Amino acid sequence: MARTSRDIRSANRLGVVQQVIAAGTTSRQRLAADTGLSLATVSTLVGELTALGLLTEAGREDSGGGRPRGLVTPNSGGGLLIGVDVAETYVHVDLFDAALTRLTGTEEALRPSERRPEQVVAHIVSGVRAVMAGAGGRVLGAGVSVPGQVDREGGVSVFAPNWDWHDVPLRALLSRSLELPLHLDNPLRAAVVAELWSGAARGRDDVAVINLGTGVGAGLAFAGTLYRGSSNTAGEWGHTTLVLDGRLCRCGSRGCVEAYVGAPGIMQTLRDLAPTSALLHPEDQTATLGALAAGLAAGDPIAAKVNAETGRYLGVAVADLINLINPELVVLSSWVAERLGVPLLDEVRAVVTQHALRRPLTDAEIVLSTVTGNPVSLGAATLALEAFLTGGR
Repeated sequence: MARTSRDIRSANRLGVVQQVIAAGTTSRQRLAADTGLSLATVSTLVGELTALGLLTEAGREDSGGGRPRGLVTPNSGGGLLIGVDVAETYVHVDLFDAALTRLTGTEEALRPSERRPEQVVAHIVSGVRAVMAGAGGRVLGAGVSVPGQVDREGGVSVFAPNWDWHDVPLRALLSRSLELPLHLDNPLRAAVVAELWSGAARGRDDVAVINLGTGVGAGLAFAGTLYRGSSNTAGEWGHTTLVLDGRLCRCGSRGCVEAYVGAPGIMQTLRDLAPTSALLHPEDQTATLGALAAGLAAGDPIAAKVNAETGRYLGVAVADLINLINPELVVLSSWVAERLGVPLLDEVRAVVTQHALRRPLTDAEIVLSTVTGNPVSLGAATLALEAFLTGGR
């Protein structure tokens, strides 16, 4: 589809705001150099963004002999953004200012029995009200990330396999209690946007952000731009086949990547290797991954075997991804990657070296996420900011 002048203007707005947030304080001349836009275009966009309350003047700097250059900086008081990470085991809500600085947050556990839409909605509403208590200022938007397939335009959870949701009108349900601009999306999209704006992918072009949690997927960006696919379902790499006729996946297929490197899959590996291990907390993913992380730090041999096996499966799957899309950066993100950290990263890098083709491997850097805090809630809030800047598009 051909880009309209509005699309181009929206993209330019996003580029300027992203650069100012990244720099903290910068000049129009530097923005022109960083974005590739003309100085006149940058000056016009800065004026618009200042009028919107997102940027503010920050004095002048010496230009080295010429006229002093005017500086701009994010206006942290320009509004509030809410990011919601709805996972299979928790609802995490963060409040950010307009510069994407986290102000406060809260998290509520989701019990296995809480699968109905109204139960999940109640936790989201409770979390949003908690972070908004006492907060003043206009809310620019709230981004809500939910697992599974999402129709973001319609605000519908199309399919969430863990809860067996089909075509749940989630935005409409939330709107009954929250009078806010609400933007629904998927954690894969949120995670890659967080890395592009605030993390390891800042300034990079072709990126895969691997979301390792209960579910698994790969958020994708090409030419520095989020890639959604034709139906907003790109990146379901966690449901590609890793082991023919392997473990049953919650999607109904067998041998999926997720069945081996998602939190339940890692627990299954632990059961297979040591069914009576004290590291295993049968009904608690978080406790089990925490115990494995502590075991790795203490040199526990069972924890080391589980990590090695997980790294073997994940490394092969990452090698396939590198061969397929030729990214310059692969980021391991979300709470499982955070728990297992460098030991898992080291295993993955070693296995990828054995299985990826030499040419794409040469260009591919594999790192842990550098986002502070919850990357999905940050990405969801960033998506809400993007929607505000582009008129909800």
